[in-house]
Amino acid sequence: MATNKVPNSIEFAGDYDLKNIFLHNHFGEVIDIKNMYQELNIYESIYKNALTGSIVIVDAQNLIAKLEMQGTERISFTLSTPGAIGDRSIINASEATGHPFHAYKITDRKQLKPGTLMYTIHFGSREFMRNLRKKVSQAYNGPLDSLVNSIFLDENYLDSKKELTYEPCGNIDKIVVPNMRPFDAINMIASKSIAEGGSGAVGYYFYETTKGFHFRSWSNMLSNKGGSSRKDVKQEFYYMPMNITDPDIDDKINHDFKSVESYRFANTFHDVAANTMLGTYGHRVISHNLFDKSYDIKDYNYHDDFPFSAHTERPGRNKPETYAISESNVDERIENTVKGTSSVSDYPESRVSLQSTTQFLHNKDTGSYGLDVVQDGKMTGKRVAQRAQVMQGTALKLTVKGQSYLEAGDLIDFKLRSIDEKNTDGAEDPQYSGRYVITKIRHQINPEKYTMALECAKDSVKQGYSETDFKIPANRNISSLRNTYNEEVY
Repeated sequence: MATNKVPNSIEFAGDYDLKNIFLHNHFGEVIDIKNMYQELNIYESIYKNALTGSIVIVDAQNLIAKLEMQGTERISFTLSTPGAIGDRSIINASEATGHPFHAYKITDRKQLKPGTLMYTIHFGSREFMRNLRKKVSQAYNGPLDSLVNSIFLDENYLDSKKELTYEPCGNIDKIVVPNMRPFDAINMIASKSIAEGGSGAVGYYFYETTKGFHFRSWSNMLSNKGGSSRKDVKQEFYYMPMNITDPDIDDKINHDFKSVESYRFANTFHDVAANTMLGTYGHRVISHNLFDKSYDIKDYNYHDDFPFSAHTERPGRNKPETYAISESNVDERIENTVKGTSSVSDYPESRVSLQSTTQFLHNKDTGSYGLDVVQDGKMTGKRVAQRAQVMQGTALKLTVKGQSYLEAGDLIDFKLRSIDEKNTDGAEDPQYSGRYVITKIRHQINPEKYTMALECAKDSVKQGYSETDFKIPANRNISSLRNTYNEEVY
């Protein structure tokens, strides 16, 4: 059971502290429904702006009628892994010190037996509901992170009381928000944001976890201030089949926390057709300057840009780059006459985008990125490719024991043993083992245990692919044309 005999002591991996689950109705009445819940789910993702969740209730007291439940209730609780230290290790949705969730609908109501109902209450954070109720119509000017902070704190918009962890932006711009929801306005600003410093990281994400909000780039999840790679990961995980046990394990609880119950790859980076079309490898951006009627063409090349961007894996000394796909030739015709290759990144016309821009959009000398407008095309190509590398790259799904201190955006290490009958020394998979970023978490709590379903992304491989100069042999057949009319017999 999840209730500990000794407070704050852990009995097994998957144990948790959850003393109460309070339901607050619109009259201010409060009832503890912990003994009635069957499952509690909390969802967080770097792709979602706010937390959502659900709780399944088995009700023999007809609370729906007694509390006049209608979807405007609040739900409060405090969830933690026993022994976890610090505020950022606790999911604090209490009314006294935390941030209660707001219920917004009730679904799946059915009668299990006479006198007993089952239904699901869906809830979201306060900001989730504020976003649906408010619109932003205002002009902003300044560093882009300050614009986000203003919308986040403004009592007329999100009016959040939570912590926002943000990565400073290096570009300044004037932006007019035309009657948009707060999240949409922030997402628009995020698409234009460039990290402060020399990294020039693009691809900002605005999302909420159980610990607060984040406004940061993909690079910031992987590196310190856009520079060196983060040395420490939040947790190490490894997969061990259920029928294998290690007799030398000293700390079984810690071992079980790191052990993966199950895993599967939802996607791998090697869908070359999809990534080619999306502009992951090559992308041509044509920027049209509305002020002086000029245009500029910038080509994005995956392999050329790779060393200047942060990735889940970084190459070691005297090792090849950890490209998710090698520079090997993919066609018999050589497209890059300088390098003598026809790699996947040598085809910028795989995706062509047209972008209008001007440095005098608001009578001020600034481009759409707050930089010289000739940089707009380059940044657009880089941003599109970076987003595709994350969303269309290697996606790993893990089921692990619940750990309340983990959150979306954390860096983990998955030690996946290479599947080979000759692999007796436990060598790790050269491509799919290694560092991943948690992109989604489903916290799943029932009266017996706490588990987590993690979805993780990887935009590079642990061990770089071997370099080769192999040229695809030319097809010696002679092309021909056949007129069907000439073959018809009347």
